[in-house]
Amino acid sequence: MIETNIDFPAGLPNGLRADHQANHVQPFQRTTMADGRARQRRRFSSVSSMQTFTWIFKANEAALFEAWFRDAIKDGAEWFNIKRLTPLGMSVLVCRFSSMYRGPVLLGVDRWQFSAELEVWERPLMPVGWGEFPEFVLGSSIIDIALNREWPEA
Repeated sequence: MIETNIDFPAGLPNGLRADHQANHVQPFQRTTMADGRARQRRRFSSVSSMQTFTWIFKANEAALFEAWFRDAIKDGAEWFNIKRLTPLGMSVLVCRFSSMYRGPVLLGVDRWQFSAELEVWERPLMPVGWGEFPEFVLGSSIIDIALNREWPEA
C-alpha cells in the first residue's frame, strides 16, 4: 500500500453517487485448455481499480479544483487521498487521475460539472481472513448493537 500526504481539498463536495462505478483489474489468470475446460489461478493478491467520479461545483469551487489539479497534484500525475462511499462505508482511497478530467460543463445558471476516471491503488476490501467468517460479517449489525447495549463504556 502506498501513502501520500496530498488530500483532495476538504472544502470541495464529494463525488456524486449517480453513475458511481468501479472496475477492478482481474486478480487471476485463466488458461483455456485443448479440451475446452479452463484452469485458473490467482495471479495477484492486490490489484487496482478504475473508478468513475463526477463532481458538481459552484464557480469558486470549480476554480479551486482546477488550480489544485495543476498545482498540488502536478496536472494529475501525483497520487492523492479522496473520500469515497464503498461497501465498507466512507473510505479514504489513494488514487490518481488516469486521464485528463472532462469539464467544466455549465449546468443551469451557476454550477459546473467535472468528471474523471481515477485509478485507485487498491480495491477497498475487508481485512484478509474475514471472508472465512461470513456469519460474523452478515451479523455485524446485531453484534454491534449487543456490544453497545451490554458494554457501552468499552
